[in-house]
Amino acid sequence: MRDLKEFLGHDVHVGAKYEDAYGMRMSRYGVLKSVDHLKYELLPPYTDCAQALCGWIPSRIKQHIEERLGIVPLLQNVATRVTLAESKSDFLNLIGKQIDKTPANFEIFSFAVIKVHLEKFACKIYRDTRTAAHDKGVDLSTNFGVVYQIKKLRMSTESDANRVYAELKVNFDSERLQDGNVILVIDEISKDVKKYLIDMKVQSISKDDLLKMAANFDESEDRQKVLRIVYEEFRREYSSSIK
Repeated sequence: MRDLKEFLGHDVHVGAKYEDAYGMRMSRYGVLKSVDHLKYELLPPYTDCAQALCGWIPSRIKQHIEERLGIVPLLQNVATRVTLAESKSDFLNLIGKQIDKTPANFEIFSFAVIKVHLEKFACKIYRDTRTAAHDKGVDLSTNFGVVYQIKKLRMSTESDANRVYAELKVNFDSERLQDGNVILVIDEISKDVKKYLIDMKVQSISKDDLLKMAANFDESEDRQKVLRIVYEEFRREYSSSIK
């Protein structure tokens, strides 16, 4: 694992946390054979091709991480963040591309943009859950009573809105909803559905709204801060436990 971290130049999304289920899963797939409690034996053809696999696996892992996380691992470097944040148009293009890659990207990039935006008003926001939350969303709490839930979904009908609202009623108390203190961060939402939710006292922020929010970051330092928060949040969730 240490060799892999050196090869990649980072430890984001590498893993290195052993789970009992991994061995059982590999046994089902015919990769391993259980020989004792939590002990496994590697099976052919993997034993026959072990030397070739040792050379292939690191490059395949690198390709997989780049496909899933895009530029995120490179954001550990301060100079890289400074360069990427210099041009507002390049920064916005980067956000627009990266935010669409995966649900995790959508959640964390959204959080970073909202956090930097709210800090301008002396407001604080916190991520309370991980991107693997059971309700497929991330709850964000604030120091002013409002909560955000991020969902990479597209809502175009009232039935879509009713389904999401039913989830919100499970996740949040009725008083918070009635007071209009729940904000939904959504990938895409039609104007009619947006108004429909407002009538139910639920505000929504779409991906387009997030990009407009990011476009208001006129200072390079703010744009750098967004990229730093993105990297820190990904590393908090995905960094290796092996040092």
